[in-house]
Amino acid sequence: MNEELTKLNQALKQRFVAHPWHGIKIGAQQPDLINAFIEIIPSDTIKYEVDKESGYIMVDRPQKFSNNMPCLYGFVPQTYCDKEVAAYCNEKTGRTEIVGDQDPLDICVLSEREVNRGNIIAECVPIGGFRMIDGGEADDKIIAVLKDDQVYGDMQSIDDVPEKVLDRVKHFFLTYKDLDGVSKKVEITHTYGVEEAKEVIKRSYKDYSDNFGDADNLLAEALSNFVKEKI
Repeated sequence: MNEELTKLNQALKQRFVAHPWHGIKIGAQQPDLINAFIEIIPSDTIKYEVDKESGYIMVDRPQKFSNNMPCLYGFVPQTYCDKEVAAYCNEKTGRTEIVGDQDPLDICVLSEREVNRGNIIAECVPIGGFRMIDGGEADDKIIAVLKDDQVYGDMQSIDDVPEKVLDRVKHFFLTYKDLDGVSKKVEITHTYGVEEAKEVIKRSYKDYSDNFGDADNLLAEALSNFVKEKI
C-alpha cells in the first residue's frame, strides 16, 4: 500500500467505527494472545449477537429459561468456521460428515471481576476448548482467560479451571436451545487443551482469510481502483 492510500485508509478508520468481525484484528500475537468481541455477559437475559451485515449488536432471542450464560461470551474477530475447522473436527472425532457452521469462532472468557456490559473487546489467553457439534456442524467453543485477571489470569491450561466452572459452561451450551422439552442435536465430544485450541484458532483464521481476504488490503485495492477511475 503506497503512502497516499495508507493515509486515506487511516483517515477512514478515524472517521468510521470498525466492523466487530472484519475490522477488529484477531491479535498480533495470535493464537497465544487474542482479541474477543464480547456479545453477552452473565447477567443478560436476552441472547445478543452481532448482525453480520451491519456490525451492530442485535437481539437474537430472549432466553426462554432461567439459565444465563455463565461467563463472558462472544467471538474471535477475523475467524470463520468452514473447511479447515470442519476437517479438524472430523479428524479428531473420526467422522466424515461434519461441516463448518460458517460463523466466527465462539469464545468463552473467564473473569473473576464482573463485567457489566457487552459490545466490548477483551484481550484474552486461550487455554482450551469444547469440541461441540450442533446439528452436524462444527461449533467449537474456545475457553480463554481474561488477560491479567487476578484469579484466572495465571491459568495456562483448561485443567487449571475448577471442574464445576467448566460443568456450568457445558450445561449451558447443551441445554440453552431446548424448546418445549425437545432437545436439539447438540453434543460436546471432547474437552481439549491449549494446543488443540490454538490449532482451531489458526484454522479458523485461515478459513476467514480464504473466504474474506485481508480487510486492509481489500480497502486499499478498492481505494486504488477508485482513484484510478477519477484520473
